[in-house]
Amino acid sequence: QVQLVESGGGLVQPGGALRLSCAASGSIFSINDMGWYRQAPGKERELVAAITSGRSTTYADSVKGRFTISRDNAKNTVYLQMNSLKPEDTAVYYCKADAQGRYTPYIDYWGKGTLVTVSS
Repeated sequence: QVQLVESGGGLVQPGGALRLSCAASGSIFSINDMGWYRQAPGKERELVAAITSGRSTTYADSVKGRFTISRDNAKNTVYLQMNSLKPEDTAVYYCKADAQGRYTPYIDYWGKGTLVTVSS
């Protein structure tokens, strides 16, 4: 089994920055894509950014130029640096990893989420 734990959320003023982290642990054999999603109140969950094991990245148009996704494969950790935050970035941010366990095939695992609130 694989567990994902996010950290780094909180309250920040518009224009501020936060860095989210997501660490994968458990019986991990390999991790392919990792990504960050978010869900604002009353809205569907949406992709924010994703990164492959080879570090190719994808971003939602709404965050391009402001957010940067990165990963440390040795630590099984993915990061999301969020700059120039806007009130519309307020949401619960979830980490996802496409991971293979020691005795299981590749499965999408999700963290429990971390709340980001952008407000003055």
